[in-house]
Amino acid sequence: MIIFVALTPSTPLLLPSIHKDKGVKLQKTLDAMEELEENLYASSPDVILLLSEHPTSFEDAFSINVSDPYTFDVSAFGDLGLDIKLHPDIETIDHLQRYLRNQSIPVTLSTDEALDHGSAATVSILTKHLPNVKLIPITYSSLDSKAHFQFGQALKDIVINSNKRIAIIASGDLSHALESTSPAGYNKHGKEFDEKITELITQKNTAGLITLDETLVKEAQQTVYQQLLILFGLLENISVKPKILSYESPFGVGYMVVDFEIR
Repeated sequence: MIIFVALTPSTPLLLPSIHKDKGVKLQKTLDAMEELEENLYASSPDVILLLSEHPTSFEDAFSINVSDPYTFDVSAFGDLGLDIKLHPDIETIDHLQRYLRNQSIPVTLSTDEALDHGSAATVSILTKHLPNVKLIPITYSSLDSKAHFQFGQALKDIVINSNKRIAIIASGDLSHALESTSPAGYNKHGKEFDEKITELITQKNTAGLITLDETLVKEAQQTVYQQLLILFGLLENISVKPKILSYESPFGVGYMVVDFEIR
């Protein structure tokens, strides 16, 4: 059963060892993440299904990562000592991959022990009081928006019928092109993308998300769209109230924290 759903940023700047003096500029996001952590802990999850970037991805297939344990590598950002180890839910992973293949949905298993910065901060913050929670990391593909949504629908068929308490967390950043100092430089579509995503999430507008202009998505230089498509597939016909806990862009990148409150 699904007991918790959220969207988080994927920036490693949320890690105390990395943000240091930059933390004050991320205070809204950090406060929202703390609120989310409390809500997740209160929901008592057995498993976290994590939709994020991971080291291995494929053009024409979705990927479920199986490794025991999972560790997190943010050494490229100067943190050589992030000591987090979580274990997989092998039983649920097996059910997922069997069901997906029976439904002719392209899926493969990968075996990356070290997950990257795209999930490190989210896992570090949200599981600090959940050392025994299991993890299922899932990576998107290069398939189209409809395929991602349908993949989410198929995941839901297994998740909602599970006797385990499953939290779903999508991790990714909005536009990296909001200002001239942004990592991707300035693009006029950056702000438009962030505003549109805010609107679509608030309204839980599935059709609008699936049909979002491809040029807008590409030009925004974002890392969240595919995860949101899968998430919306998982949430189809489930009553949730999206609550945006924070949005800010202190470094020219859109960071959003959303709690999809299950009704």
